[in-house]
Amino acid sequence: MNVDKAKKLIAKQVKKGDKGYPKIAIEYFGASTECATHVALRFTLEEGAEVQEEVFSSKTDVRESEVIQSAIVKVIQRADAKTVVEVQGVSAL
Repeated sequence: MNVDKAKKLIAKQVKKGDKGYPKIAIEYFGASTECATHVALRFTLEEGAEVQEEVFSSKTDVRESEVIQSAIVKVIQRADAKTVVEVQGVSAL
């Protein structure tokens, strides 16, 4: 799947808003706001459940990585996430 299609699918899920559990939160991290070298996916199955985290990293911007963006889409689909939240911007490492 190309990176633009993956980004659109993620944005579509985020746009749906809070629909309950399971939830996935996506947060990008980097040394600067221009380049995110890490992305953390936090999965919560139900209210009060332990949060599971998976981190992907790259030497280049993960937001432009076809492989990583496609992997995020697959995680959302396989988890059957009802809610997807994306933290805006790039958080400092």
